[in-house]
Amino acid sequence: MGHGGNVIEELTADHREVDGLFAEMETHAAAENRRRELADQLTMELVRHSVAEEEHLYPAVRRYVDGGDDLADMEIADHSEVERLLKELEACRPGDAQFDTLVAQLKSSVTAHVRDEEDRLFPLLADACPAETLNELGDKVRRAKESAPTRPHPAAPDTPPLNKLLAPGAGMVDRVRDMLTGRGKND
Repeated sequence: MGHGGNVIEELTADHREVDGLFAEMETHAAAENRRRELADQLTMELVRHSVAEEEHLYPAVRRYVDGGDDLADMEIADHSEVERLLKELEACRPGDAQFDTLVAQLKSSVTAHVRDEEDRLFPLLADACPAETLNELGDKVRRAKESAPTRPHPAAPDTPPLNKLLAPGAGMVDRVRDMLTGRGKND
């Protein structure tokens, strides 16, 4: 969850972690329970990552990058699509045809989003934003991921200030639910 480095290094490490989860999921048979565990872990990582980006990365993009409002809005729209897919996946079981379809759609959406961030958004931010600010943003993102929700909440606000106010409370409720159900304990 926390890797270290500036915001770009932190988020890129998250991207590689998610890539690894998708790859591991593909190594298991369709009806294996391990696929549900991996889907839960993937959901937890993607939701925490998205919340942290929405709280800290995208406001910085809006502030420092020319055309940043449009870029941030596009990335937030991508997050909404991913969160919708995660919510649907939450209700499915491995072996269901819908499970595999949703995982494939999710992988496609996440891969396109990651490629856009790493190829376009991150270089623009690195060029426009002071190194000290990038380092501070890395610390803020790591802290945000610690208290962020672990389950998809598609109706939750995704822009400041409401997202910063509500995410920690939703995160606490999600972590209590995870503890009570054992979700994520094998990860």
